[in-house]
Amino acid sequence: MQPDDALAHLIDFLRFPSISTEPAHAPDMRACAEWLSELLGSNGFQSHVRETGGHPLVIARNPPEPGRRTVLIYGHYDVQPVDPLELWTSPPFEPRVEGDVITARGATDNKGQILSHVLGAIEMLRSSLPVNVIFLIEGEEEVGSPNLEQFLKSHHEELRCDVVAISDTGMLAPGVPTMTYGLRGVAAAELVVEGPAVDLHSGLFGGAVANPLTMLARMLATLHDSEGRVAVEGFYDAVRGIESWEREVWSRLGHDADLLQVSGVSALVGEPEFTPTERVWARPTVELNGLGGGYQGPGSKTVIPASAFAKITCRLVPDQAPEDVLELLERHFARVAPQGVRWRLDKGHSGKPYFMDPGSSYGKAAQAALRETFQSEPVLIREGGSIPIVQTFKECFGVDCLLLGLALTDANIHSPNERFSITNFHAGRKLNQALLRRLAEV
Repeated sequence: MQPDDALAHLIDFLRFPSISTEPAHAPDMRACAEWLSELLGSNGFQSHVRETGGHPLVIARNPPEPGRRTVLIYGHYDVQPVDPLELWTSPPFEPRVEGDVITARGATDNKGQILSHVLGAIEMLRSSLPVNVIFLIEGEEEVGSPNLEQFLKSHHEELRCDVVAISDTGMLAPGVPTMTYGLRGVAAAELVVEGPAVDLHSGLFGGAVANPLTMLARMLATLHDSEGRVAVEGFYDAVRGIESWEREVWSRLGHDADLLQVSGVSALVGEPEFTPTERVWARPTVELNGLGGGYQGPGSKTVIPASAFAKITCRLVPDQAPEDVLELLERHFARVAPQGVRWRLDKGHSGKPYFMDPGSSYGKAAQAALRETFQSEPVLIREGGSIPIVQTFKECFGVDCLLLGLALTDANIHSPNERFSITNFHAGRKLNQALLRRLAEV
């Protein structure tokens, strides 16, 4: 397949406004899935659009041959909403090519990355595809994959594989092949503090009635000590330590400086025993994501609000379990809750952390494929974000997931003007082919 033909397929793919969280785009979701299935089906794969309890997914495979390894390649065709639309420099679903960059919603996350694998496998199938390949491309990743785990369990035998390959992570820098062998998990909750039955006049009741906003602030202030350590009893008990080889490798990457520059803050803070890179890749956190309560409009409104809330997420590392961490959080708030208010912790979505041994036979094969594709020594990293379905794959099939990212730090993922390197798009096709050859040799 010529580069121009491959790019034309990507442009067509990006034109679908496949926003999974917005019901109005359900027809676009199905049309996108059908387009993808047709692309695979018309190029030698057995491909079908499959139903779930929500948006459909695409399953495609080459005619399987006994005795060959089976590689499942996962990706997603759904994208984030485009708001705020006024910040886009071109319409989000009218792909714009400028130099080495294509701009559109979903360009990096995940249409460009998964399509590079699709096109690489199509090219290989026309000559020699040395493994059995299963493509599983879903339409609900951006809303937490609510139906995928059940689909995997219900179709376990059909989807049984030896290893999973995913390109939905990042590269440390342009031209630097990157293998991610660990992801943090997540546990979300909302702390709600309730006081009076209705908002009260702060002059008539102030000093006699506990203010839920004040009480909420007091409770939240107990979550960390003065140096940034989480102060929840037992929070670190299950945390797996950082290996000495990891610290040595990461110290040479210069990622601390990248964090400072990209974040735009004046200083990086956190547990003083660890470097900033170690904190975001291999240490757990408790973060406040939103606060609400009382009057939010212009000027003042002198009330004691009836209630207040805080949205909280904990990023988790091996060997923490989301349910255990949320239980510790609930016990902590029970200990520090002040008198005069009622409170509750509403538990939200969660996902387990993921970790694999990069020195395994499949890990070495992936590194060899990266080395071959980019003609450079790959770097081994963990990432601070969460892809909960990765651990689900590992638990469901008992296999490792090879996370081979093609996203650059300036990709504007989930933001206006999302972009993808066309060089990386074409490199992804070559990476797919190198990876499948290497995995066949394991």
